[in-house]
Amino acid sequence: MVDYQALIDWADEWIVGRSKTVLLAFLVLTAVFGAGLTRVSTEAGTSEFTEDSPELEAFENVNREFTQPFEAENGSTQLIQSGRNVLSKPELVAMLTAQYRLERREELRVASTVSAAGIVAQTLDPNATTLEDQIRVLNRATPTEIETAVRQSASNPAFRTLLSRDFNHESASASATIGIVEHAIPRGVSQDAGEEASPETDPLAGIQIQSQSIVSSVDSDIRLFGSGILSDELSSVTFDSLIIVIPAAAILIFIFLLFAYRDPVDLVLGVVSLVMAIVWTLGFMGIIGIPFTQLLVAVPPLLLAVGIDYGIHAINRYREERVTGAGVKPSMRRATDQLLVAFFIVTGTTVLGFGSNITSRLQPIQEFGVVAAIGIVFTFLIFGIFLPSAKVTTDDLRVRFDLPTFGERPLGEEGSLLGRTLASSVVLARNGATVVVAVAVVLTVVSGYYATGIDTTFSNEDFLPPEETPAYLEVLPEPFAPETYTVTELTNFLEEKFASAEDDTVTIYVEGPLREGYALESIQHANRNPPDSFLASDREADAESIISVIRGYSDQSAEFRRLVDRNDINDNGVPDSDLELIYVRLLSSPAREQALEFISEDRRSTQVIYSTKSDASQDVVTRDARLVADRYRFDAVATGEIIVFQSIAATIFSSAIRSLATALVATAIFLVILYRILVGRAAFGVINLFPIVVAVSLLAGTMRLLGIPFNALTATVLAIALGLGVDYSAHVVHRFTDEYEGIGDDQSKGDVFAALTRTVRGTGGALTGSMLTTISGTGILVLAITPVLGQFGLVTALSIFYSYVTAIFLTPSAIVLWSRYSE
Repeated sequence: MVDYQALIDWADEWIVGRSKTVLLAFLVLTAVFGAGLTRVSTEAGTSEFTEDSPELEAFENVNREFTQPFEAENGSTQLIQSGRNVLSKPELVAMLTAQYRLERREELRVASTVSAAGIVAQTLDPNATTLEDQIRVLNRATPTEIETAVRQSASNPAFRTLLSRDFNHESASASATIGIVEHAIPRGVSQDAGEEASPETDPLAGIQIQSQSIVSSVDSDIRLFGSGILSDELSSVTFDSLIIVIPAAAILIFIFLLFAYRDPVDLVLGVVSLVMAIVWTLGFMGIIGIPFTQLLVAVPPLLLAVGIDYGIHAINRYREERVTGAGVKPSMRRATDQLLVAFFIVTGTTVLGFGSNITSRLQPIQEFGVVAAIGIVFTFLIFGIFLPSAKVTTDDLRVRFDLPTFGERPLGEEGSLLGRTLASSVVLARNGATVVVAVAVVLTVVSGYYATGIDTTFSNEDFLPPEETPAYLEVLPEPFAPETYTVTELTNFLEEKFASAEDDTVTIYVEGPLREGYALESIQHANRNPPDSFLASDREADAESIISVIRGYSDQSAEFRRLVDRNDINDNGVPDSDLELIYVRLLSSPAREQALEFISEDRRSTQVIYSTKSDASQDVVTRDARLVADRYRFDAVATGEIIVFQSIAATIFSSAIRSLATALVATAIFLVILYRILVGRAAFGVINLFPIVVAVSLLAGTMRLLGIPFNALTATVLAIALGLGVDYSAHVVHRFTDEYEGIGDDQSKGDVFAALTRTVRGTGGALTGSMLTTISGTGILVLAITPVLGQFGLVTALSIFYSYVTAIFLTPSAIVLWSRYSE
């Protein structure tokens, strides 16, 4: 057993003897971090969740090689029209009118438009090449002529893809259609001319938001969807969630802290300390340049959880000494003698729990681990040094000026209802410790095994609001009322109505000598008999590739068609000899730009884009895309947003498991060594960890039971549960060791049950107040508009509850078994 009392005495001297100096130093530091707070930037969405992977590398190669660097960077807007029959004359005219009004506005930079209405109009009159001409043609046509043109257009694959699944050829009807508007956005130029683009300025978002008001003037049910609107709503939903959650959490925390402290001065000190912990942490982020992402929204509630626990323990332990008649400074010395060690244990293990996320390969999760760990250290300093110093200063003033005090009795004191309830865990341990521990082990194994089937997801939808805003949010007054969100409703509508939405594609990135005669035949062969998640017709995948460009230009140029036919040995429309000449002719033709979208200038790489079914899951599409990539005779990698997101989802799951394993091992080693040093008993380190393992297992099983997947935010919760769980069990175990060793009081020295009773009444009372407060503070995240934040709030609240229950009702039984077998 090592004598660490000298260090504690040194800290006591500053806390008790120089309290005003300590207060001044902490206030100066708060001002410094407050300045850093003003420099915190924000990021939203999925772009920051990237990692080095073949899929991502291929995705970046596709974007780099098949987008011309000196041309406009096109962005597309979808016009989603719905009604009883969008192929009727009035609805077709309405769609073209919407396109025409957008095209006329120069600031919208419309480069081209495509719609089923335009195809029908050109079927009626092939010379109607402008939107104005097409509107005129449709207005002059009779309903019968339009129905005939619709049936004729049905043979065009492009026409069918723009219509909903319920398109009826005979009745020439459909309930929904999509029009595509392409915007030419010069690279590096934002919405305002001359202003450089930045992460905070999205020109496409501005264009699409402006387009919404224009399209709404058309007499038809036409809604806009696009990446710009998606980006705008991703940014807005974070702010709307915070402005709802933070005030609600503050009110609930205030109510429970009022119950825990029962003294206005202590309440103010506790709240000020909590605010300081948040300011220090966010200021630290601003100083070192870590942006505030949706994932980091979870950090303030976590710091509140730990800070509330520290604050209630500090005040409650101090009151336990004061009720014995001891003075202000002696009471605080005895309280900090115990609490500084307990806080150090809790801080060390909690930092290991949160810091284990640094092992993740995803930068946002790494940043979460760093910020959370630093925040916990700040919380330890503020509540371990500042709060006791402030308490000594204020109580000295109370004594000097004979000011009244309130709520001096500690929580869980002997004779109280709470104290009797908590002491029941000692009775349970006395009469059935073996049964309690055995049941806990069985529950841990069963719940852990059940949790192995938990789902993993990663998509933009994780960060978007629900399709319907809950009623309790709609009645909120300004500025708390959330915006009206449409993206989720539209994405669900697209998946329901259309075989493949705009984003339902995967790309095969192919590298190889594309001049070889078998190159294009290899692509054609890979397209045959596609997997179930791919769209197909006549047992051939719905794909766009350099073959599509060759066939399209062959229809336009008789000379080029003859060249292709001469080199098409098997007469399937795919040349298989003299490919270099074919590429040269194609790249010197009017089809050059279209060809460069699929093949590189040096003929070393190409991309093939496959359409997939909108109702197919990410993992199924990813698996099928990789199967298709394996069919190629060249080096081929399946990529695209779906593939990259699924790769990130798999990384999130592996990161969660790796972080948990790292945290468990590191925490176990830390606790075993620390208790060996502090009290000469390494077994207490294992006892400390046992209820935490039970709590983590129960939490993982509950997540699967409630259908909560591992996503970008909830994947961190296992390591968080470990960190918060240690907080509860460490307080119980350390208080027991003090009581059992008779440190400061010989009443329960050497008596296991007496020591446990004093522990669960004293520390258990503080833990109860902390549990109720932090569950309300973190659980309030279920009110967040973003589903992922609501899920995180729920599982965090569950982790706190499980940690509390196992610490209070399982730890005494584990200690009793230790005492029996150690004897």
